[in-house]
Amino acid sequence: MIRLIVFDMAGTTVNEDNVVYKTVRDAVNARGFDFSLEEVLAVGAGKEKLQAIRSVLALRNIADETLAQEIFASFNQMLDIAYASLDVTEQPQATELFKELHSKGIQVALNTGYNRQVAENLVQKIGWKIGTDIDTLVTASDVPNNRPHPDMIFHAMQQLGIHDAAEVVKVGDSGIDIEEGKNSGCALSIGITTGAQTYEQLSDAHPDYVIDQLMELLEVLDQFN
Repeated sequence: MIRLIVFDMAGTTVNEDNVVYKTVRDAVNARGFDFSLEEVLAVGAGKEKLQAIRSVLALRNIADETLAQEIFASFNQMLDIAYASLDVTEQPQATELFKELHSKGIQVALNTGYNRQVAENLVQKIGWKIGTDIDTLVTASDVPNNRPHPDMIFHAMQQLGIHDAAEVVKVGDSGIDIEEGKNSGCALSIGITTGAQTYEQLSDAHPDYVIDQLMELLEVLDQFN
């Protein structure tokens, strides 16, 4: 029986027009590179953002930690400016889905490669309440190891009294979300095409399902249960 769904934020439950990955691209390219958004999404989607920057630089065979740290500092400043005026909304029917899941006795967690400050700002902009609309929020800065390690999912389980990952489903819009779910031992690891990566890119991570919109999750759960 499924007792907890762990959703990624940007691209999965939150629509922020890829501003984070556009900002990663801009911060890296400000140092003389010419990466495309597609390249950034392919290797950086779902990752903690310093690691995403390292992964982008690795596309040019660059392993310069000082450069990565300098770009990350610039990225954080640029993101603060971008978010100040950004119109952040939920992905279609996210709140409705959360209510449906709660009515079935299933808890809802959000997890993210953002740090806590950025993640909480997004939740507040949308108007979600932790403890009401969602049951918990786990961020990259809350755990020792980030995706694809299972730490964030295990942290959410611990907070919500779930002891068996076979009672948990992970949903996300990047391959690394799917890897995270599998590494956690989740009952299902589900990709969704609303965000960073395509059906083909998600399929490379061997998800149990790929869905095109959030409400399709209910049909998957009905089949599984």
